[in-house]
Amino acid sequence: MVAKLSDVARLAGVSVTTVSRVINNYSSLSEKTIQKVQAAMRELNYQPNALARAMQGKASKFVGLILPNLTNPFYAELSNEIEYQLFQRGYKTIIASSAENEAIEHEYLAMLSANQVDGIISSSHNLAIKEYQQLSAPIVSFDRRLAETIPTVTSDNYQGGQLAAQYLSNHGCRKIAVLIDEDRSYSPTVNRLQGAVDYLTQVHLQADPLDVNDLDLRAVFPGKYDGVVAPNDLLAMQLIAVFKTANRQLGRDCWIVGYDGSQLIQKLAPQLPTIVQPSHQLAMRLIEILMRQIQGLPVEPELMNPLPVYLHSGE
Repeated sequence: MVAKLSDVARLAGVSVTTVSRVINNYSSLSEKTIQKVQAAMRELNYQPNALARAMQGKASKFVGLILPNLTNPFYAELSNEIEYQLFQRGYKTIIASSAENEAIEHEYLAMLSANQVDGIISSSHNLAIKEYQQLSAPIVSFDRRLAETIPTVTSDNYQGGQLAAQYLSNHGCRKIAVLIDEDRSYSPTVNRLQGAVDYLTQVHLQADPLDVNDLDLRAVFPGKYDGVVAPNDLLAMQLIAVFKTANRQLGRDCWIVGYDGSQLIQKLAPQLPTIVQPSHQLAMRLIEILMRQIQGLPVEPELMNPLPVYLHSGE
């Protein structure tokens, strides 16, 4: 059986944290403690992992990736892109799903900080987390404003809202709901709503903004609505089922536009109109900015320009 960090701590009579500090060569420990831990490591034939071996002033070649969830196909696709592109650069990725839970995110940040990863890519939903401002590792964010000093990469949410609204208007929709997924963080995704509202105002149509967190889909839809802009593709597909139960057919009686446009959704539901976010280009931009920070280079302002999206019409 391979020895674990906890086995070394138990044999040496110290905490796991103390063992980690010995491995990471912290000078504040007594020589007696260091010798006890080293003796236990020899007895158990314990081999520190790759992260621990890289701690002594060298780059770990690990990057932490924190996403709100991996159940959304878009986040799964984005994480695959990031992991593959980092691997091409000689880095390995530690992928963590915060499950949109602040406590879980706290734990992951502590773990990544303790392991001294070279950098962190995060799409946190918790603006209140102060650790992001305190971490020494370079950080870049996707679609979330974590702090003034942390670069944010995003696709053009305003353009996405306009494209979705234009699609509904072109198909004759007159009662339109724009669904938003409110949370406590400041996210550029709110620009989707603004883009949709601005476009519909130009063509003399009105949009009803509705927060999906306070919404019973079956109680509200179809109702008066013949057009909906959904915040993601999964919710768009749920809405299609709701409309279908009410004998409303997509593309004839109603029009629903999804958001994200992952390859999986386009294959499983090719008929779904959706705004496609460029996951490959987003991953490239996130990594480019992170690498510049790791190398101590400035991040040019144009790297923070939103990346264009496009409409997959499903027709």
